[in-house]
Amino acid sequence: MPWSRDDMAHKAATEMRDGFYVNLGIGIPTLVANYIPEDVDVALQSENGMLGMGPFPYPGEEHPDLINAGKQTVTELPNTSYFSSANSFAMIRGGHINLTILGAMEVSQTGDIANWMIPGKMVKGMGGAMDLVAGVQRVVVIMEHVNKNGEPKLLKNCNLPLTGTKCVDRIITDLGVFDVTSKGLMLIEIAPDVRVEQILDQSEAMIIL
Repeated sequence: MPWSRDDMAHKAATEMRDGFYVNLGIGIPTLVANYIPEDVDVALQSENGMLGMGPFPYPGEEHPDLINAGKQTVTELPNTSYFSSANSFAMIRGGHINLTILGAMEVSQTGDIANWMIPGKMVKGMGGAMDLVAGVQRVVVIMEHVNKNGEPKLLKNCNLPLTGTKCVDRIITDLGVFDVTSKGLMLIEIAPDVRVEQILDQSEAMIIL
């Protein structure tokens, strides 16, 4: 069985290290906050100016001013701090964020990522994606292996407008975990009962076994 979204988020949470400052992207990556190991102390950072985000609130306990960059309501912690968006992006651009976990529409075998727009579709803007892939120390992508049309999302070259080039370190899909290398995408873990042939059939990128 391929991994579920929660399975992928749980897998991505193992990327956390004690003392890390972490930025989570919109979509599946927001689920990663639910699976941070209890013995790992990390601070979640948001582009809109919040450091130290707590879990999602229970129904009825939402605060309209406490939101993450994806406009989802969150909670604060005793050590939460607030600052301007300019300071938030200075943290990112200055290389002070250890890890970002992002969603993507396409990733190439050389680590290029396309995750901010599809031509012809309305988008509100690129958000912080371009800054994140350029300034964060480690970039992990979490996404389904194929798109809604069943087409590969691991490609030789991205077809959609790029967010960044040669910036992705690791990719977690519902079929497996891949590290970006100079020779292609190295398969380092496979989902239970998923065959290697299935991964190869559903990937355009060079997969190293």
